[in-house]
Amino acid sequence: MRKKSTAINTGERRSLRVKNFILHHFAFILAPAIALTATAAHAQTPAYPAKPIRLIVSVQPGGNLDLMGRAVADYASNGLGQRVYVENRPGANSTIGLATLARAAPDGYTFAMLAQSGLIAAMLMKSPPYDPLRDFAGVSVIATLPQLLVVHRSLPVTSVKALIALAKARPGELNCSSSGNGSGSHLALELFNKLAGVRITRIPYNGDGPAIIDLIGGQVPVKFDNVSTALAHVRAGQLRALGVTSPARSALLRDVPAISETVPGYQMSIFNGVIAPAATPPDILARVHAEIAKFAAAPEVRSRFAAQGVELQASATPAEFTASLKSEYTKWAKVLDDAGIKPE
Repeated sequence: MRKKSTAINTGERRSLRVKNFILHHFAFILAPAIALTATAAHAQTPAYPAKPIRLIVSVQPGGNLDLMGRAVADYASNGLGQRVYVENRPGANSTIGLATLARAAPDGYTFAMLAQSGLIAAMLMKSPPYDPLRDFAGVSVIATLPQLLVVHRSLPVTSVKALIALAKARPGELNCSSSGNGSGSHLALELFNKLAGVRITRIPYNGDGPAIIDLIGGQVPVKFDNVSTALAHVRAGQLRALGVTSPARSALLRDVPAISETVPGYQMSIFNGVIAPAATPPDILARVHAEIAKFAAAPEVRSRFAAQGVELQASATPAEFTASLKSEYTKWAKVLDDAGIKPE
């Protein structure tokens, strides 16, 4: 019995050694093939970006947001090594274009331009097609655009103080033209009414173009308008500039005071920025942010936009811009709620 057990154990040990020998040499033979397969798979993963990138602009061609988007797209195309092309998807106060972004794949091949109007528009709708705080990730702010408080030359006021006095003497009688709900001109007026303690009536238009035409024609006496578009009319004597909405005076209009010099705490500058679908990978956001930062810092680009009253600046990081969007949303939600403006 002992000899039989020993024979069986010896046979088992021999069998085990043979199996180990085979497995060891089989693994040795396969190792290079496995390594080559992994290397090939890695080589097949293209570096970002590997194809053209779409930049959605949610307004008609020719407006400020569109012009800024096209300038950024042209500049970033060189740095990214792929064409960045603009796709205009206007309508419904920017919500059509932004809803398209919210539904896009978060793969780094779809971005969108954003201004206050697109951020605020959702809070003015009962059933918005996107949630601006949940569905988007910030990439970077690009620029801030102060506005001018301008009046028709026939209105007998030459200062912000005089306009406030007239508005208080005639509550609700003065009209102010503006573009759509949540636009920069709309928000500037609501904030002015709140902080100055007046009630100037808003007359909404389908865009700033028609609104300023009626202002120049005298159909409405007051408007908040972009410096870039109002400046020529002020210099031509058609409109009178009372104040700028930025914290300090504009280099283009040194003699026009900031509204905050009369109304403490008043500040309203439109921002232009770039956003992406919420789940876009952080490394892709950082890559695109780097190109926007270069654009905003380029001397030739800065001087070109400064002549239009536009201050270029990039966020420090994508996360910083995302946080600022939440802050802006909260700020304007309160302003609109205080003004009694409800979703429609």
